[in-house]
Amino acid sequence: MNLPDAFLSHTREILDEQLFARLTEGLSAPSPVSIRLNPLKSADKEVAPWLLSRPVGWCPTGYYLGERPNFTFDPLFHAGAYYVQEASSMFVDEVVRQYVNHPVSALDLCAAPGGKTTALLAALPEGSLVVSNEYVRQRASILAENVAKWGYRDVVVTNNSTVDLRRSGMGFDLILADVPCSGEGMFRKDEGAIAEWSEKNVENCWRLQREILEDAWACLRPGGWLIYSTCTLNIHENEENIQWAIQDLGARLLKVSTKPEWDITGSLLPSLEGSICRFIPGVSEGEGLFMALLQKPDDAPAVKEKTAKGKRQKSRPEAAIPDEARQWIEQSKDYTLHEYGDMQAAIPREWSTVYDRLDSLRILHAGVPIGTRRGRDLVPAHALALSTVLQKGAFPQFDADYTTAIDYLRKEAITLPADTPRGFVLMTFRGHPLGFVKNVGNRANNLYPQEWRIRSTHVPGDIREILI
Repeated sequence: MNLPDAFLSHTREILDEQLFARLTEGLSAPSPVSIRLNPLKSADKEVAPWLLSRPVGWCPTGYYLGERPNFTFDPLFHAGAYYVQEASSMFVDEVVRQYVNHPVSALDLCAAPGGKTTALLAALPEGSLVVSNEYVRQRASILAENVAKWGYRDVVVTNNSTVDLRRSGMGFDLILADVPCSGEGMFRKDEGAIAEWSEKNVENCWRLQREILEDAWACLRPGGWLIYSTCTLNIHENEENIQWAIQDLGARLLKVSTKPEWDITGSLLPSLEGSICRFIPGVSEGEGLFMALLQKPDDAPAVKEKTAKGKRQKSRPEAAIPDEARQWIEQSKDYTLHEYGDMQAAIPREWSTVYDRLDSLRILHAGVPIGTRRGRDLVPAHALALSTVLQKGAFPQFDADYTTAIDYLRKEAITLPADTPRGFVLMTFRGHPLGFVKNVGNRANNLYPQEWRIRSTHVPGDIREILI
């Protein structure tokens, strides 16, 4: 690995000789492979023995794998039964569980591709809401896809800048700011990060990070928590930004407890010793990560939360779920109807007013997407098939064998049994929903999203189960 001289020089200065040697050795070693199971979809599942899995210490649903299987050709991956995530990033689960013991409204500020959002959804107390935001449009689409596959109902995906979120007047109890960074901790996984690295880019990053932090802080309620995270190693984007947040924003730095066997390194600045968590390749088993937990003082000025504006400002009766969709989701009486674009969505009633406040933002996914109108018909949304609150028996079901499931995920033609009822049919694999087809009698229209399809024409050879 050909690392920039300036990076090596700075890193040697901030690490002691032993840590620097372990880092350079670690960057030359293969990256660990790890997955995190979906608690609402894989509660009865285990990782297949052939993968020689070991638990990730700081995440109860995380597992290291002995090798990297072909995730693309595992239907349960597309069903959202698990998420492929490097282990260090799973540490957000530990941070949340140590401090958050009641339902909260949370914001994942720079959320794509969705690993930390899905971790938040799994770790937060039941009844919490997560607003998952990504500024870059293409990355936001990937985020919406991964959130839809995860299948939780208490989540909204937005595509906005931090300034837009600040102007929306929303206040949050918890904010995760996994900010854009120079990516030094990902060098062994991403050669592009090495090519793009420069001292100038590091400077641009820490300046941008402070702008993002300032906007995020304005959205944080008094007493609320902010998790600051990067996947880089230098102190400019990490410890120095924490010092700035303490001095300029009035933040309080909280201690996160760790275990010695996790091999998590602390602060590289003595003034912050005891309250910083650093994952260094070659030391801890994962990629490079920096994480710190900040708290806003209880006596800080309250967030000036705005009431709903625009079309929802007018008094109107609460919109009910369409008659034909009431049997599609569990406890449909607990939801109200909202729309974003041409999508009709069921929003948990307790979050309806919060959703109204988000109406000024660009929403890509919210609550339980129900479907879109096509003439008189309500066409069920693909995300509905993947939702964990899809009512069992709401649609005729066809449990596909492996070959048919892969054909479906490639958006190829599907042949259903002759006795399959006409209309929308739920495709499943080993009981896990994959999406819908529409049986029109002489054929079945494959409704899998075009942009999600498996593009590879490769025919897998010996495929073994990842979850059993």
